[in-house]
Amino acid sequence: MPTVHISGSSCRQYLGGRTEVEVMANSFGQLIRELDQRFPGLGAQVENGMAVAIDGEIYQDSYAAPLKADSEIVLIPKIGGG
Repeated sequence: MPTVHISGSSCRQYLGGRTEVEVMANSFGQLIRELDQRFPGLGAQVENGMAVAIDGEIYQDSYAAPLKADSEIVLIPKIGGG
């Protein structure tokens, strides 16, 4: 199962302080839906406030990005700028 590692505190509140969770998903879009089902509100937080790295590669448009059974997904708070 893909493993999601969460950095920063904005998402941890949904996970009871955990920093890691396993998911059953074949794409990043499925991952978001599963997270939202298991932890209501987390999917929207991930979509709107987190940058995504899948197996060491940073994705700008990650929704359709494929996941493998052993994928490691790292969610990092987006950095605002201007």
